[in-house]
Amino acid sequence: MGEIIFWTIVRIVIMIPILWISESYISSQIWWLISSLAIYGVIFHPAFIHYRLFKTKNKEVLESTLCSTCKNFDESAVLCMLHDKHPTKIFLPCDGLDWEPRSSSVDSEDFYRM
Repeated sequence: MGEIIFWTIVRIVIMIPILWISESYISSQIWWLISSLAIYGVIFHPAFIHYRLFKTKNKEVLESTLCSTCKNFDESAVLCMLHDKHPTKIFLPCDGLDWEPRSSSVDSEDFYRM
């Protein structure tokens, strides 16, 4: 996920000066249209495509591994925070030994207060 954000920032850094310089060469009405299309086509659309590819690539890990139910698992990075490694379908960083279930939506203290 960090790679997607990094390359989106790189594209933004490249597009801002290009659009700023092109403002003096293109009439204002057309410049807004070109700028909008360029921002969508160069910045947002590639980011959406890469995000979909990321989700597709990691779908199996997110849905069918022991790591995805652990409290130490970060879904946005597909990362075991405890061991700082990326789990895969066939590789669990802790081999299931450090697995801890995520806390339920109702904590035990809240349950007894009811």
